[in-house]
Amino acid sequence: MKTLCLISLGCNKNLVDSEVMLGRLSEYKIVDSPSDAGVIIVNTCGFIHSAKQESIGKILEVARDKPKDSILVVSGCLSERYADELKNEIKEIDIITGVGDYNKIDEMINNLDKSNKIIKSDSTFLIDKEDRVITGSNIHCYIKLSEGCNQQCSFCAIPTFKGKLQSRSIESCIKEIENLIKKGYYDFSFIAQDSSSYMRDFGKKDALIDFINEVEKIDGIRSARILYLYPSSTSFKLIDRIAESSIFQNYFDMPIQHISDSMLSIMKRGSNKKQHIELLNKMRDINGSFIRTTLLLGHPGENDRDFEELCEFISDFVFDRINVFAFSNEEGTKAYIMEDKVNTKIVNSRINKLNKIIKQQQKKHFMNYVGKEFSAIVDGISRESEFLFSARDIRWDREIDGEILINENLTSSPLQAGYYDIKVDSFKDGYLIGKAIRKL
Repeated sequence: MKTLCLISLGCNKNLVDSEVMLGRLSEYKIVDSPSDAGVIIVNTCGFIHSAKQESIGKILEVARDKPKDSILVVSGCLSERYADELKNEIKEIDIITGVGDYNKIDEMINNLDKSNKIIKSDSTFLIDKEDRVITGSNIHCYIKLSEGCNQQCSFCAIPTFKGKLQSRSIESCIKEIENLIKKGYYDFSFIAQDSSSYMRDFGKKDALIDFINEVEKIDGIRSARILYLYPSSTSFKLIDRIAESSIFQNYFDMPIQHISDSMLSIMKRGSNKKQHIELLNKMRDINGSFIRTTLLLGHPGENDRDFEELCEFISDFVFDRINVFAFSNEEGTKAYIMEDKVNTKIVNSRINKLNKIIKQQQKKHFMNYVGKEFSAIVDGISRESEFLFSARDIRWDREIDGEILINENLTSSPLQAGYYDIKVDSFKDGYLIGKAIRKL
C-alpha cells in the first residue's frame, strides 16, 4: 500500500493547493507521521522571514527522520523562490517544485529522476477540473478565485513568484462549488491574494458582485464569506451587495497595513487615510458587520509619529479581529533597497504596545458574547478536548477568528457538524464556552 504524508504550511491558499495534490494522489493511504510514509510532501510558505524559517525547519526535520527509501517533495512558495538553494543545501530532497504545477504532482513522483530534482514550469496554476480532497472540516471549504496580484505594495514579494493577477472564470468557480455541495459541503470562504480585484485582468470592475449574484442561485449553499479585500479595489457598491446577500455574511476582511498617509504612500498601497476610513465606516454602519484587518509595523520610514497615529486610530476604530506583523525585508521588493530601516528593538516595542491595546479590545469583544444567543456553525470535535465541540459565530471564518467550545447539548439529537442556535455562558482562559440550543 502506497503511503503519503502531506504537511501544509502557511495560509489557506496553500491549503487549497495541498488539497489539490491530495486529490491527484488519492490512491495513497494518508498517514500522519513522515516516518510512516513512502512519499512526504512539504508544501511550504515563503512569504516573510518567519514563514521561511518555519518551512526550512520543517524540511530539515523531515529530511532527518524520513525512511531511507521514501520520496521527499518540497513544493510551494519557498521552493518557487529558492529552488537552487534548496537543491544545493538539502540533499535529501528528491523533488523541488513551485506554485504552478500542483496538478502534476502524481506525474512528478511517478517519473522521479534524482538527477533532475527541480521540476517546475513558469505557468500559473488555476484550479479548474481538479478533484480536491477537503481537509479539516466536513462542511466548510475554501475556494480560490484567482492567483497572483497586480498591486505594487513595497513590502510584498508575492508578485515576484506568483506573477500577475489571473482570475478564474465565474463558471469554473460555480462548477467547483456545485461539485463540493454534492459531497456535503455548504459553508464556503472565497480567497485570493486580492479578492476585490477579481476579473480586473479581464477589464471588469466589481466582478465580485456578479459572482455573488451567481453563487446565490446555487441550491444547497448556506453561508459564505469573502477574504482579502484590498482597499483601493473595494467599492461601496460591493460592500452594499455583501450586506444585501442572504448567503454572504457581513464579513469584511480588509488588510489596511497602516493608517498614516505617509506610510500608506511609502508602502505604495494605492489609497490614503481618508479612503480607508470611509470604507471602514461604511462597513461598520452595516448591521451585524464583522471587520478583520492586518497591520504591518516597522516598514522603512515608519517614525514615532506614524506609529502613534496608528495607535490612536486602532483605539478609536475597534476592529473585530487584527493580525499584527513585523516588517520582513524580502528580496525583490521595493522596500528591500529602501534606506531608513527601523531598528528591530523599536519594531518589537511597537508591536508589544499595539498588542496590549488589541488584547484589551478583544477581551471586551468576547465578553460581549456572554449571555447571548445566536446562529453558529459547529465544525466538529474540538482539538482542545474530545468531550467538547468546536463552534463559531456563523460570520467567522474557520480557525482564524476563534472558537466557541460547546460543552452542553440541549437539542433532541446528538451534536454533529452543522448549523445551530447556541448560547454563550462564559468566557474563560481565552475561550467562549456555551451550549447548543437548537439545530437550524
